Amino acid sequence: MKQLVGFSFVAAAFFLVSCANRQVTRIDPSEQIDISGNWNATDSRLTAQEITTQVLGEKWLMNHVTEHGKKPVVIVGMVTNKSHEHIEAETFMNDLERSFIQTDKVGLVQSGKKREELRAEKADQQTNASQSTMKKFGLEKGADFILQGSINSIVDAYKKKKTVTYQINLELTNIQTNEVVWIGDKKIAKYVKN
Repeated sequence: MKQLVGFSFVAAAFFLVSCANRQVTRIDPSEQIDISGNWNATDSRLTAQEITTQVLGEKWLMNHVTEHGKKPVVIVGMVTNKSHEHIEAETFMNDLERSFIQTDKVGLVQSGKKREELRAEKADQQTNASQSTMKKFGLEKGADFILQGSINSIVDAYKKKKTVTYQINLELTNIQTNEVVWIGDKKIAKYVKN
């Protein structure tokens, strides 16, 4: 019994000392730090910016403006995580949306759960808002194009070394015609040595 109490005391002391040594430092969110070698916020942000530059630099955009006389409306659809690790694809989709808005070359409409929440709010307003402030159904702006894709990865490891290559594949499709007007990708390769 004495040994068990002694062991418990030593374990508790070790735990307290290890917790006391922890230090947290605030950093600039745009600073590029890679601790684990896994997909991170920097990868998401930089990939979204590069992909947006790629897609908006292609001829489909000018073709649409020439044909319709206005900038196209885009919806960011599903980006599926098919990589070996847990990646929150919604964060990447938000980065894509932010990049599109910042360029002001396309209109952007809500997708998925956010759109459903907006529709539920409109439905609630039909009974609970005044006539002058109530938002009507059937006036949403329809998207002309949808951006969809996947995040994939390849891992090559031996002993304490590994390379991880992420490939983000995206396609832009004309919603009216189902015509794929742009296909692009971005690769990120990381070398991790323990």
